[in-house]
Amino acid sequence: MKCPYCGCEESKVVDSRPTDEGERIRRRRECFNCSKRFTTYEIIETTPVMIIKRDNSREPYNREKLTNGILRACEKRPVSLDEIDLIVDSVEAKIHSTLEGEVSSKSVGEYAMEYLKNVDEVAYVRFASVYRQFQDIHSFLEELNRLLSEK
Repeated sequence: MKCPYCGCEESKVVDSRPTDEGERIRRRRECFNCSKRFTTYEIIETTPVMIIKRDNSREPYNREKLTNGILRACEKRPVSLDEIDLIVDSVEAKIHSTLEGEVSSKSVGEYAMEYLKNVDEVAYVRFASVYRQFQDIHSFLEELNRLLSEK
Protein backbone atom coordinates (compact mmCIF):
# COMPACT_ATOMS: atom_id res chain seq x y z
CA MET A 1 0.00 0.00 0.00
CA LYS A 2 1.49 3.32 -1.08
CA CYS A 3 1.92 5.97 1.64
CA PRO A 4 -0.11 9.11 0.78
CA TYR A 5 2.58 11.32 2.39
CA CYS A 6 5.88 10.08 0.97
CA GLY A 7 4.89 7.50 -1.66
CA CYS A 8 6.77 4.65 -0.04
CA GLU A 9 5.20 1.27 -0.83
CA GLU A 10 6.17 -0.36 2.46
CA SER A 11 3.87 -0.06 5.49
CA LYS A 12 2.65 -2.18 8.36
CA VAL A 13 -0.86 -2.69 9.66
CA VAL A 14 -1.19 -1.21 13.17
CA ASP A 15 -4.92 -1.84 13.72
CA SER A 16 -7.60 -3.70 11.80
CA ARG A 17 -11.36 -3.78 12.45
CA PRO A 18 -14.63 -4.18 10.54
CA THR A 19 -16.72 -1.10 9.76
CA ASP A 20 -20.18 -0.62 11.23
CA GLU A 21 -21.86 -2.30 8.26
CA GLY A 22 -19.43 -5.21 8.32
CA GLU A 23 -18.97 -4.84 4.57
CA ARG A 24 -15.46 -3.38 4.77
CA ILE A 25 -12.37 -3.69 6.94
CA ARG A 26 -10.72 -0.51 8.22
CA ARG A 27 -6.96 -0.73 8.53
CA ARG A 28 -4.64 1.76 10.23
CA ARG A 29 -1.22 1.60 8.65
CA GLU A 30 2.16 3.07 9.50
CA CYS A 31 4.70 3.93 6.82
CA PHE A 32 8.16 2.39 7.25
CA ASN A 33 9.81 5.40 5.63
CA CYS A 34 8.19 8.50 7.21
CA SER A 35 6.41 6.80 10.19
CA LYS A 36 3.15 8.64 9.46
CA ARG A 37 -0.13 6.78 9.86
CA PHE A 38 -2.98 6.53 7.37
CA THR A 39 -6.22 4.60 6.99
CA THR A 40 -7.21 2.20 4.23
CA TYR A 41 -10.41 0.26 3.63
CA GLU A 42 -10.58 -3.24 2.25
CA ILE A 43 -13.75 -4.45 0.51
CA ILE A 44 -14.70 -7.67 -1.20
CA GLU A 45 -14.60 -7.26 -4.93
CA THR A 46 -17.74 -8.65 -6.49
CA THR A 47 -18.27 -9.35 -10.13
CA PRO A 48 -21.12 -7.41 -11.72
CA VAL A 49 -24.28 -9.45 -12.13
CA MET A 50 -26.15 -9.22 -15.41
CA ILE A 51 -29.95 -9.51 -15.45
CA ILE A 52 -31.51 -11.46 -18.31
CA LYS A 53 -34.75 -9.68 -19.18
CA ARG A 54 -37.89 -11.34 -20.59
CA ASP A 55 -36.90 -10.40 -24.14
CA ASN A 56 -33.47 -12.05 -23.55
CA SER A 57 -31.68 -8.71 -23.50
CA ARG A 58 -29.16 -8.20 -20.71
CA GLU A 59 -28.46 -5.28 -18.43
CA PRO A 60 -26.39 -4.81 -15.28
CA TYR A 61 -28.19 -5.40 -11.98
CA ASN A 62 -29.50 -2.12 -10.61
CA ARG A 63 -30.37 -1.98 -6.91
CA GLU A 64 -32.33 1.21 -7.42
CA LYS A 65 -34.76 -0.42 -9.87
CA LEU A 66 -35.53 -3.22 -7.43
CA THR A 67 -35.91 -0.77 -4.55
CA ASN A 68 -38.28 1.44 -6.56
CA GLY A 69 -40.46 -1.54 -7.52
CA ILE A 70 -40.74 -2.65 -3.90
CA LEU A 71 -41.38 0.94 -2.76
CA ARG A 72 -44.30 1.23 -5.21
CA ALA A 73 -45.74 -2.06 -3.97
CA CYS A 74 -45.45 -0.90 -0.34
CA GLU A 75 -46.94 2.55 -0.96
CA LYS A 76 -49.40 3.50 1.81
CA ARG A 77 -48.64 0.26 3.63
CA PRO A 78 -47.14 -0.12 7.12
CA VAL A 79 -43.74 -1.15 5.78
CA SER A 80 -40.72 0.85 6.94
CA LEU A 81 -37.80 1.88 4.75
CA ASP A 82 -35.58 -0.30 6.92
CA GLU A 83 -37.73 -3.33 6.07
CA ILE A 84 -37.56 -2.46 2.37
CA ASP A 85 -33.76 -2.16 2.58
CA LEU A 86 -33.65 -5.51 4.35
CA ILE A 87 -35.72 -7.11 1.57
CA VAL A 88 -33.43 -5.65 -1.11
CA ASP A 89 -30.34 -6.77 0.84
CA SER A 90 -31.79 -10.28 1.13
CA VAL A 91 -32.59 -10.43 -2.59
CA GLU A 92 -29.07 -9.24 -3.42
CA ALA A 93 -27.57 -11.87 -1.11
CA LYS A 94 -29.57 -14.54 -2.93
CA ILE A 95 -28.50 -13.20 -6.32
CA HIS A 96 -24.83 -13.25 -5.33
CA SER A 97 -25.12 -16.67 -3.66
CA THR A 98 -26.06 -18.24 -6.99
CA LEU A 99 -22.45 -17.63 -8.05
CA GLU A 100 -23.69 -17.03 -11.58
CA GLY A 101 -22.70 -14.03 -13.65
CA GLU A 102 -26.23 -13.82 -15.03
CA VAL A 103 -29.60 -14.10 -13.29
CA SER A 104 -33.02 -13.94 -14.90
CA SER A 105 -35.33 -11.08 -14.03
CA LYS A 106 -37.89 -13.80 -13.25
CA SER A 107 -35.66 -15.13 -10.47
CA VAL A 108 -35.12 -11.65 -9.04
CA GLY A 109 -38.88 -11.05 -8.98
CA GLU A 110 -39.52 -14.42 -7.34
CA TYR A 111 -36.93 -13.68 -4.65
CA ALA A 112 -38.51 -10.29 -3.96
CA MET A 113 -42.01 -11.78 -3.74
CA GLU A 114 -40.76 -14.48 -1.38
CA TYR A 115 -39.62 -11.82 1.10
CA LEU A 116 -42.56 -9.47 0.50
CA LYS A 117 -45.03 -12.26 1.28
CA ASN A 118 -43.63 -12.47 4.81
CA VAL A 119 -43.63 -8.69 5.34
CA ASP A 120 -46.94 -7.50 3.88
CA GLU A 121 -49.43 -9.56 1.87
CA VAL A 122 -51.00 -6.54 0.15
CA ALA A 123 -47.58 -5.33 -1.00
CA TYR A 124 -46.88 -8.89 -2.17
CA VAL A 125 -50.05 -8.97 -4.30
CA ARG A 126 -49.30 -5.51 -5.71
CA PHE A 127 -45.77 -6.54 -6.66
CA ALA A 128 -47.01 -9.83 -8.11
CA SER A 129 -49.68 -8.09 -10.19
CA VAL A 130 -47.04 -6.01 -11.96
CA TYR A 131 -44.34 -8.66 -12.04
CA ARG A 132 -46.55 -11.49 -13.27
CA GLN A 133 -48.43 -9.14 -15.61
CA PHE A 134 -51.94 -10.21 -14.64
CA GLN A 135 -54.08 -9.88 -17.74
CA ASP A 136 -57.49 -10.14 -16.10
CA ILE A 137 -59.32 -10.58 -12.83
CA HIS A 138 -59.11 -14.39 -13.08
CA SER A 139 -55.32 -14.47 -13.00
CA PHE A 140 -55.44 -12.04 -10.09
CA LEU A 141 -57.90 -14.29 -8.23
CA GLU A 142 -55.74 -17.35 -8.91
CA GLU A 143 -52.81 -15.63 -7.17
CA LEU A 144 -55.01 -14.60 -4.23
CA ASN A 145 -56.35 -18.17 -3.90
CA ARG A 146 -52.80 -19.54 -4.01
CA LEU A 147 -51.81 -17.11 -1.24
CA LEU A 148 -54.83 -18.11 0.86
CA SER A 149 -54.19 -21.83 0.40
CA GLU A 150 -50.62 -21.41 1.66
CA LYS A 151 -51.92 -20.01 4.95
